[in-house]
Amino acid sequence: MSKLPKEHKFIDLSDYGRPIAKVIANSLRNTSFTPIHVTISFIISGLIAIYCIIQGHYWLAAFFLIFKSILDAADGELARIKKTPSYTGRYLDSVADIILNALFFIAIWYITSSSIWICLAAFIGLQLQGTLYNYYYVILRNKFDGDTTSRVFENETPIALEGEKQKHVDILFRLYKLFYGVFDKTIYTLDRTADKGEIFPNWLMTAISTFGLGFQLLIIATMLVAGLKVFIIPFFLIYTIMIFIFIGIRKFFF
Repeated sequence: MSKLPKEHKFIDLSDYGRPIAKVIANSLRNTSFTPIHVTISFIISGLIAIYCIIQGHYWLAAFFLIFKSILDAADGELARIKKTPSYTGRYLDSVADIILNALFFIAIWYITSSSIWICLAAFIGLQLQGTLYNYYYVILRNKFDGDTTSRVFENETPIALEGEKQKHVDILFRLYKLFYGVFDKTIYTLDRTADKGEIFPNWLMTAISTFGLGFQLLIIATMLVAGLKVFIIPFFLIYTIMIFIFIGIRKFFF
């Protein structure tokens, strides 16, 4: 099932890996592989990328960063193909993402000798960027009943869906709240009425999709192979300013 009706689909710059992700998911349709297996695969790809960054193998690091992004899309595609949506998969995906993001930045900090405090600030900025994108995207999807597991407000532990255990949902939801709670609250505080406003125009969502994790990883990969590793952390710190610009546009016009 598509996440959005045709007239409200936008060019998602962070979703460049979707075509390959669909091929991967379709190839696993009649196998015993589950979306969780694909999620574990993207975790492994991310860890390999981190090792390559530390060892100075930047082209390989770029490959595994982008491959991680593709697999990150493939787990959701496989869940839709097999009609097995789950909160376990949804929260495992998110928890794995934030841990890997932290490790990516630690690895870049290590090879560039940047200030650890600037690195931390850039990581926080990266997460706030991604949170704003997800916040607006989930609002848009929920307006059209385009998603069964993503919620605008993650306030209460959801009831496990068929085929998953409530215990797993409970544990992963607690981890999700631990890692993402402060970011969710911050973005909600900055734009409390986003879910009550007009439907976001496609052009605005395309612009905000530069905050999507796939695009963020593409930027990191590109800067690594271009010999711009020392600028990665400063870039994400400065680009965080765009959060306030996008929210301002949303509030003023929509």
